[in-house]
Amino acid sequence: MNKTFVTKESDIKREWLVVDAAGQGLGRVASKVAALLRGKHKPIFTPGLDTGDHVIVVNAEKITVTGKKLDEKFYYTVSMYPGGIRATSLRTQLARHPDRVIKHAVWGMLPHNKLGKAMLRKLKVYAGPEHPHQAQKPQALK
Repeated sequence: MNKTFVTKESDIKREWLVVDAAGQGLGRVASKVAALLRGKHKPIFTPGLDTGDHVIVVNAEKITVTGKKLDEKFYYTVSMYPGGIRATSLRTQLARHPDRVIKHAVWGMLPHNKLGKAMLRKLKVYAGPEHPHQAQKPQALK
């Protein structure tokens, strides 16, 4: 007789993975990172549990986008005052805060609840090739 396997917190083993975003498309990097954060690459994946790994994204400033997205894609912030909406183009956001571009794209692919916020906390994004997480012995992801 087969038994149903139920994932418990003690079964979850978290690893540290490094993703190099240099020369890759924004959406492809974000979807791969979102799947790693959720734990969909593991056989113990459960939708209601955080079974994913910690992900470090390096070279965020070197991502690529196709078409006219650099000038036509905008990020909006609202101060809740009349006329308090601000729009920042992707080109400007990449120049000032390249880490926020990837974080925003990954957040759009995660569940929008407490579980998704817990998954997003395991994402570390850095503009350049250096990161301060050498002590965790992260593995490079191809």
